[in-house]
Amino acid sequence: MIIANHNSHLDTLVILSLFPLSLLPRVRPVAAADYFLRNPLLAWFATKIIGIIPIQRTSKGGNPLHQAFEALRNDEVLIIYPEGSRGDPEELTKFKKGISLISKKFPDVPITPLFLHGLGKALPKGDAVFVPFFCDIFVGDAQFWDGEKDRFMQKLEAQITDLSKQGHFPEWI
Repeated sequence: MIIANHNSHLDTLVILSLFPLSLLPRVRPVAAADYFLRNPLLAWFATKIIGIIPIQRTSKGGNPLHQAFEALRNDEVLIIYPEGSRGDPEELTKFKKGISLISKKFPDVPITPLFLHGLGKALPKGDAVFVPFFCDIFVGDAQFWDGEKDRFMQKLEAQITDLSKQGHFPEWI
């Protein structure tokens, strides 16, 4: 599993660009179903080309993570944004519990944290026009489920925060 902060729709495309072409069919970004599935063309592109796993943000019976579980059973790589949705550019928000639920069920699957910088300015939430900015990606050490949800979540959040401090970035104008 890959976890990363989330500020832009470009996040997924940039993370996918880190993988060799031969692995891309096995890389499955997890995304909010209500956003990607409301437009038929976007739904087709997101599910057939990018390979997203659409997650229902509201519970409508059943486990909303069942497709993510199935992907891991099939030895696929999940991309997960533990913050849940895109936040303000270059600001971290508290993680949602989904990553702990997945890790608890698959404790032997490594979780590699990434911190992405710059994409929140290149295509921020609510904007439709791409602005070319440099992007930096910081990769942390793989983590594993440690058996206790709160401690596990704090450790992942701390690791992403530590990765965010590795860059020396000028203030945004």
